[in-house]
Amino acid sequence: MTSQLPELSGKVALITGASRGIGYGIAEALVARGDRVVITGRTEDSLKEAVEQLGAERAVYVAGKAHDEAHQAAAVERAMEAFGRVDYLVNNAGTNPVFGPIADLDLNVARKVFETNVISALGFAQKTWYAWQKDNGGAIVNIASVAGIAPSPFIAAYGVSKAALINLTQQLAHEFAPGVRVNAIAPAVVKTKFASALYEGREAEAAASYPLARLGVPSDIGGAAAFLTSAQSDWVTGQTLVVDGGIFLNAGVS
Repeated sequence: MTSQLPELSGKVALITGASRGIGYGIAEALVARGDRVVITGRTEDSLKEAVEQLGAERAVYVAGKAHDEAHQAAAVERAMEAFGRVDYLVNNAGTNPVFGPIADLDLNVARKVFETNVISALGFAQKTWYAWQKDNGGAIVNIASVAGIAPSPFIAAYGVSKAALINLTQQLAHEFAPGVRVNAIAPAVVKTKFASALYEGREAEAAASYPLARLGVPSDIGGAAAFLTSAQSDWVTGQTLVVDGGIFLNAGVS
């Protein structure tokens, strides 16, 4: 990739949870069009490897936990120090540490899920707003989930948190307009380590229910994020783009 880098666009994106999976797929898509990126994640070695793949002249990283306010501030500060701006924020960092019925959900686990999936997105949005976007404009993309749109048995905490993230998207879109557009993407199952429990060892079976006959891949979400941070979506805000291989078309079909 580094041998075919396009001319710089002049734009900069901060992407959370981007050392691999969906976040990395988004980083790839934005770098491929000429943006520079700041990526975050918990593991420094994985982030270093991601930056090498993206191109050290186009990408930098900040390691830390998404819900840590000091980390949020450090990531935004790094973007300003390295590139002098942060036009786009992509809130991709998320967690889903529990699988089981909601009646048995440990409330401390639920709190952790909300801290990472919702509160951290708000924290990053606030800090990006005051550092650059308030005066200069830009766009925010929150990575939600189809689990936030319809009930998802056994991952209730995750689903409820993503529903909250969708509402947060609308709140931010209303308050940050007209200079900053805020939208969400709601993927179905994407082939990543994060979602591997949902398809590993049974991918053909899992994909069979999708009208497009396959699971998602990170580049599918990367393309959607590139659209929502482009001039082509300049009149789009407060929306949730469902990227699901058509799985919702099966609703109500026995």
